[in-house]
Amino acid sequence: MGLDIGPNSVSQFKEVIARAKIIVWNGPMGVFEFEKFAGGTLGVLEGVEKATAGGSVSSGINAEYGGGGDTATCVSKFSTTDKFSHISTGGGASLELLEGKLLPGVAALSDKE
Repeated sequence: MGLDIGPNSVSQFKEVIARAKIIVWNGPMGVFEFEKFAGGTLGVLEGVEKATAGGSVSSGINAEYGGGGDTATCVSKFSTTDKFSHISTGGGASLELLEGKLLPGVAALSDKE
Protein backbone atom coordinates (compact mmCIF):
# COMPACT_ATOMS: atom_id res chain seq x y z
CA MET A 1 0.00 0.00 0.00
CA GLY A 2 1.43 3.37 -1.03
CA LEU A 3 0.93 5.96 1.69
CA ASP A 4 3.19 8.75 0.41
CA ILE A 5 5.72 9.60 -2.26
CA GLY A 6 9.42 9.86 -1.47
CA PRO A 7 11.94 12.70 -1.77
CA ASN A 8 13.00 11.73 -5.31
CA SER A 9 9.41 11.89 -6.53
CA VAL A 10 8.91 15.23 -4.78
CA SER A 11 11.99 16.60 -6.57
CA GLN A 12 10.70 15.38 -9.93
CA PHE A 13 7.30 16.96 -9.34
CA LYS A 14 8.92 20.24 -8.27
CA GLU A 15 10.99 20.36 -11.46
CA VAL A 16 7.88 20.03 -13.63
CA ILE A 17 5.87 22.47 -11.49
CA ALA A 18 8.62 25.09 -11.72
CA ARG A 19 8.29 25.07 -15.53
CA ALA A 20 4.49 25.02 -15.65
CA LYS A 21 2.41 27.93 -16.87
CA ILE A 22 -0.82 26.46 -15.51
CA ILE A 23 -0.92 24.13 -12.52
CA VAL A 24 -3.91 21.80 -12.12
CA TRP A 25 -3.55 19.75 -8.97
CA ASN A 26 -6.06 17.00 -8.35
CA GLY A 27 -5.34 15.03 -5.22
CA PRO A 28 -2.69 14.93 -2.49
CA MET A 29 0.44 12.82 -2.88
CA GLY A 30 -0.16 10.74 0.21
CA VAL A 31 -2.26 10.28 3.31
CA PHE A 32 -1.59 13.87 4.39
CA GLU A 33 -4.00 13.62 7.31
CA PHE A 34 -1.25 11.70 9.14
CA GLU A 35 1.94 13.68 9.73
CA LYS A 36 4.08 10.64 8.97
CA PHE A 37 2.68 10.51 5.41
CA ALA A 38 2.27 14.23 4.69
CA GLY A 39 5.83 14.87 3.45
CA GLY A 40 5.13 14.28 -0.24
CA THR A 41 2.04 16.47 -0.25
CA LEU A 42 3.83 19.22 1.66
CA GLY A 43 6.79 19.02 -0.71
CA VAL A 44 4.63 19.37 -3.80
CA LEU A 45 2.61 22.13 -2.15
CA GLU A 46 5.88 23.94 -1.43
CA GLY A 47 6.75 23.61 -5.12
CA VAL A 48 3.42 25.12 -6.15
CA GLU A 49 3.85 28.00 -3.68
CA LYS A 50 7.37 28.69 -4.92
CA ALA A 51 6.28 28.62 -8.56
CA THR A 52 3.46 31.08 -7.94
CA ALA A 53 5.23 33.36 -5.44
CA GLY A 54 6.90 35.58 -8.06
CA GLY A 55 3.64 36.46 -9.72
CA SER A 56 5.58 38.05 -12.56
CA VAL A 57 5.33 37.35 -16.26
CA SER A 58 8.82 35.87 -16.17
CA SER A 59 7.67 33.24 -13.68
CA GLY A 60 5.37 31.94 -16.41
CA ILE A 61 2.57 31.18 -13.99
CA ASN A 62 -0.86 32.14 -15.29
CA ALA A 63 -3.10 30.15 -12.98
CA GLU A 64 -2.99 27.56 -10.27
CA TYR A 65 -6.00 25.41 -9.60
CA GLY A 66 -6.65 22.87 -6.88
CA GLY A 67 -9.47 20.49 -7.67
CA GLY A 68 -11.17 17.86 -5.59
CA GLY A 69 -12.34 17.54 -2.03
CA ASP A 70 -9.09 16.00 -0.77
CA THR A 71 -7.01 18.67 -2.50
CA ALA A 72 -9.17 21.45 -1.08
CA THR A 73 -8.92 19.92 2.41
CA CYS A 74 -5.16 19.54 2.15
CA VAL A 75 -4.62 23.11 0.91
CA SER A 76 -6.91 24.40 3.65
CA LYS A 77 -5.23 22.29 6.35
CA PHE A 78 -1.83 23.74 5.54
CA SER A 79 -3.20 27.32 5.34
CA THR A 80 -2.26 27.95 1.73
CA THR A 81 -5.64 28.72 0.19
CA ASP A 82 -4.55 32.28 -0.65
CA LYS A 83 -1.82 30.87 -2.94
CA PHE A 84 -4.37 29.40 -5.37
CA SER A 85 -6.45 31.32 -7.89
CA HIS A 86 -9.23 28.72 -7.64
CA ILE A 87 -10.00 25.78 -5.38
CA SER A 88 -12.83 23.43 -6.25
CA THR A 89 -14.42 20.55 -4.40
CA GLY A 90 -15.67 19.13 -7.71
CA GLY A 91 -12.94 16.50 -8.13
CA GLY A 92 -13.56 14.37 -11.21
CA ALA A 93 -16.35 16.65 -12.39
CA SER A 94 -13.95 19.60 -12.32
CA LEU A 95 -11.51 17.68 -14.50
CA GLU A 96 -14.26 16.75 -16.94
CA LEU A 97 -15.29 20.41 -17.15
CA LEU A 98 -11.67 21.39 -17.90
CA GLU A 99 -11.63 18.69 -20.60
CA GLY A 100 -14.58 20.43 -22.24
CA LYS A 101 -17.15 17.75 -21.45
CA LEU A 102 -20.75 18.79 -20.92
CA LEU A 103 -21.73 18.01 -17.34
CA PRO A 104 -25.28 16.70 -16.79
CA GLY A 105 -26.08 19.32 -14.12
CA VAL A 106 -24.86 22.16 -16.31
CA ALA A 107 -26.78 20.71 -19.28
CA ALA A 108 -29.98 20.59 -17.21
CA LEU A 109 -29.56 24.19 -16.11
CA SER A 110 -28.78 25.26 -19.66
CA ASP A 111 -31.78 23.51 -21.20
CA LYS A 112 -34.00 26.23 -22.67
CA GLU A 113 -37.05 24.05 -23.25
